[in-house]
Amino acid sequence: MNTLKTALFLGLLTGVLVAIGGLVGGRTGMIVALVLAGAMNFFSYWYSDKIVLRAYRAQVLERHEAPALYDMVDELRQNAGLPMPRVALIPDPTPNAFATGRDPAHAVVAVTQGIVDLLSPRELRGVLAHELGHVQDRDILVSSVAATVAGAVMVLADMARWAMIFGGGRGDEEGEGGGGIVGLLVMSILAPLAAMLIQMAISRGREYLADSEGAQICGDPEALASALAKLQNANQRQPMESARPQTAHMFIVNPLAGRSMASLFSTHPPMEERIARLRAMAPGRPAAPPQRPVSFSPPPPPPPPGPAADGGRRGKIDWS
Repeated sequence: MNTLKTALFLGLLTGVLVAIGGLVGGRTGMIVALVLAGAMNFFSYWYSDKIVLRAYRAQVLERHEAPALYDMVDELRQNAGLPMPRVALIPDPTPNAFATGRDPAHAVVAVTQGIVDLLSPRELRGVLAHELGHVQDRDILVSSVAATVAGAVMVLADMARWAMIFGGGRGDEEGEGGGGIVGLLVMSILAPLAAMLIQMAISRGREYLADSEGAQICGDPEALASALAKLQNANQRQPMESARPQTAHMFIVNPLAGRSMASLFSTHPPMEERIARLRAMAPGRPAAPPQRPVSFSPPPPPPPPGPAADGGRRGKIDWS
């Protein structure tokens, strides 16, 4: 089912790109956009995870840099029967998390510094289980491709605006011109909204399913419910400044929750309903004990200081 959904989704996005190309450059523009769409679909399949991680300055961690976090992910992925994903830290104070990658064997679970600082180990465990639920359902490919191709839509929309400013779109007798000044104007207005609609096209039911499966993976629905409530409040108070509409659907809670226009195009189901569903799973259901105890004692002392690849700005995880 997810394979069919991915193919349909990529087909629709290809149609959008070709339509924009036609408005910018007529038949020639459509051909160029079609070639671009094919290249983007191929490129996003193989490299979309790297693009998204780079966009948020996510730093892939080694086990010795975050042993407690690694142990937690390792225990949960064993519960889910998944390969060990890479773990990344986003140096952002707003608490949030997402998973990306083209399949479970190439998955990455990324968390912000803010979520590590805000949540208790028990709550963070619930969030990580939710992200592994997305990995288990192979939602991460759809999310990653959507983020990359939505970015291409926005680039072509910018081209449409520049074409309009410099007199493009007037057309000619052979019909090689674009869709006219009105078409370019309409597209320059609608394209930013299309990026948000792309997110909404990915069913909100994915989040309900990932919540349910995350609760089963960690054996503690209340922990995830408590984490979601904290994350919702924190993102309303302090939306993520680096968040982009094209990638908002990837996060466990909407990182644009505090922005009025973004709330009109929410990519996530109502938080109250998500929490209610999780808490309905808890009564009478004993929490499954973790297969491996997770210790949150302070990590061993870091290696001697030296020049870091990022100039010394590498984020830290501190549970002491």
